[in-house]
Amino acid sequence: MSTSVIVVVGLVILATLILFSSIGRLYRKAGPNEAIIVYGYRAARVITKGGAVIFPVVETYRALTLELMSFDVAPQQDLYTKQGVAVTVEAVAQIKVRSDHESILTAAEQFLSKTPDQKEALIRLVMEGHLRGIIGQLTVEQIVKEPEMVAERMRATCLDDLSKMGLEVVSFTIREVRDKNEYITNMGRPDVARIKRDAEIAAAEAERDTAIRRANALREAAIAKAASDQDRVIAETASLAKQAQAQRDLDIQKAQFTEQSRRQEAQADKAYELQTNVMQQQVVAEQQKILQVEKEAQIKVQEAEIARHENELISTVLKASEIEARRITNIATAEKSRATIQAEGLAAAARVQGEAQAAITRLQGQAEADVIFQKGEAEAKAMNVKAEAYQEWTQAAIVDKLITNMAEVVRAMAEPLSKVDKITIISTGEESGGGMGASRVTGEVTKIAAQVPALLESLTGMKMSDLMGQIKPMEPRSETSSEIKPN
Repeated sequence: MSTSVIVVVGLVILATLILFSSIGRLYRKAGPNEAIIVYGYRAARVITKGGAVIFPVVETYRALTLELMSFDVAPQQDLYTKQGVAVTVEAVAQIKVRSDHESILTAAEQFLSKTPDQKEALIRLVMEGHLRGIIGQLTVEQIVKEPEMVAERMRATCLDDLSKMGLEVVSFTIREVRDKNEYITNMGRPDVARIKRDAEIAAAEAERDTAIRRANALREAAIAKAASDQDRVIAETASLAKQAQAQRDLDIQKAQFTEQSRRQEAQADKAYELQTNVMQQQVVAEQQKILQVEKEAQIKVQEAEIARHENELISTVLKASEIEARRITNIATAEKSRATIQAEGLAAAARVQGEAQAAITRLQGQAEADVIFQKGEAEAKAMNVKAEAYQEWTQAAIVDKLITNMAEVVRAMAEPLSKVDKITIISTGEESGGGMGASRVTGEVTKIAAQVPALLESLTGMKMSDLMGQIKPMEPRSETSSEIKPN
């Protein structure tokens, strides 16, 4: 590549760089919080959210801020309300330039050459004038109690004037309202007094309701405790009755067990006697066996004696026939004697065994008869004792026994009261006829005692007056006789 070509390329690149640098210096960008007003040989135009090339000499530009402006609206002089009351109102206003190009051009026409202080002073004068007019149409109560209504009126009133300046009210807030005559302070006193009065009335009513509910709760608790005590007394009375019934059943069972034990002892004694007799019979049978053995031994002795005589005959050289005849005779005699002895032993043994079996049978029957007789005799004696006891207890005696034990019944019914650790008596002073305080406890005990005659009447089926009429003086019964002797 030649040198001339390189020079040409370098010059082109340099010219391009110079061109782009010049265009970059002429290009102006608008920030998100501002608008660029371009004016010159053409009509004024607004540039927002972008940029434009500004040709020098023939065009120029100015930046207009779109940021929110906040300032106090506090007139130096007092404002008079509809009631003629002088008040001082301090408010805060937020104003900004509207976003459309026409409003931006209007705001640029009004404020582009003014400083921020001058701009704020112009807007404040407009706002204070409208605020004065609005306050004059309202009462102090409306200004204090309805600040949002005041702010809404303020925005609606200022809308036209600020629109003509390309502005809009973003927010208007009343910060403080005060007066020199303490009108606002005194304005709330009736409400404070009414609220305080209502609060005191509500507190008194609440205390009254609490006291009533507490009294009702205590009364219900006392009623429930009395009912519980009554149920407990009834349950304890029923428990005592069941205990007495259980004790009676236990005594009956003990008596039955005692009678059964005695019966078994008697049977054991009879069985022992029977066993003793059986053993004695067995001893007799063994003795008979011994006698039989002795007799068998005697037979053997006799056989030995016969053998001895036979030998003597042989030794004395008897004749063979005589010896043989004698031997046969002796053998027959011995056989006959042995058979006789065996028959006698067997007969004696059979006789002894039959006598023992008969004795055992007789003793068993006698033992069973004795047991049956003793059982019947014991039952008859028990029935006689019960009959005598029932004959001695006449109706008058039974009534006397019931009335005598009346004190025990009353004591059993009142015994739960002795276990009470603490009694709380609630008295409203309105009881009639029942007494107050500790006398009510005595009255309740008296009522418990008064229920005993009714209990006896329900048990006997007779009125108490009839039962009292049947009581006669009872004399102590002597140990040897069951008759009743008068004093």
